[in-house]
Amino acid sequence: MDISWIYKVWILLLPIFDSAVSSYSEDQCSWRGSGLSQQPGSVEQISLHCSEGALDWLYPKGALRLTLSPRLTSAAVGPGGSSSGLITACVKPSEHFHGAQLYLERDGVLELLVGDRLETSPPPRVRCFSRLPGEKVALFLQATPHQDISRRIASFRYELRGDWTARLSLDSNPIISNEGACRPCNNTELLMAVCTSDFVVRGNIKAVDEDSELRAAVIKVSATRVFRQKYTLFTGTGRLTRTGEIRTLLQCGVRPGVGSFLFTGRVHFGEAWLGCAPRYKDFLQAYAQAKLAQQLPCEMAVD
Repeated sequence: MDISWIYKVWILLLPIFDSAVSSYSEDQCSWRGSGLSQQPGSVEQISLHCSEGALDWLYPKGALRLTLSPRLTSAAVGPGGSSSGLITACVKPSEHFHGAQLYLERDGVLELLVGDRLETSPPPRVRCFSRLPGEKVALFLQATPHQDISRRIASFRYELRGDWTARLSLDSNPIISNEGACRPCNNTELLMAVCTSDFVVRGNIKAVDEDSELRAAVIKVSATRVFRQKYTLFTGTGRLTRTGEIRTLLQCGVRPGVGSFLFTGRVHFGEAWLGCAPRYKDFLQAYAQAKLAQQLPCEMAVD
């Protein structure tokens, strides 16, 4: 029996198989691969070039070394630009992160970010770190030994920004440090936030709840006008109002009350986080003064 055709078919399919077990997304923002294709003791080098994306490592074996070299847009850099060159990165492990440990590699020194989890372990937290200009920083994933790797998947999402406060530790709030977080924006910061934020919404505060996992206040907003939203954050069936949630630090002491506000902020792992939030009448006054002085960074259709 001639079985040479089997080998010919296998040779044809091998490149397809290799591309299936390890591949970049088309935009070079994400990577998905399998430890089954790695040699024992090897370290696969991966490089991603976006401000946000994901990594999925199936059946972890060996190790991965991931460098993040984002091409940050002006919107990702934030109001006023990032003159320091500092970039802050946050990683959010999946709820079922198993089979590996995630380390921060800074100038050759490893620091544990996420350990291998047991089935009964609580969901891993978002971890953040900052990179100074000239620092060599990478993420290092080391597979942990398991007899059965069939159900092991080490997955996480990442985000990088140049506008988050520099003084972030690995256990700090994933958005901004406490220092100055609750300070009201001045007019210059407010008008720049209107131009660069992921969402700009006019609305009222209906309720404030607590997110114990993130140690954050969750503001329930009834939006009467959505000027801009990067993602679908505020939705509703009504023609005049939409509803959505915005998070901020607990210590800012946000309370429900009367009045119309302009909410601006950033989207962080699919959730809205508060930036500037003046009363709407105060925003209109600042906008009118800047327009009269021909100092508007951008224009918008206000009431």
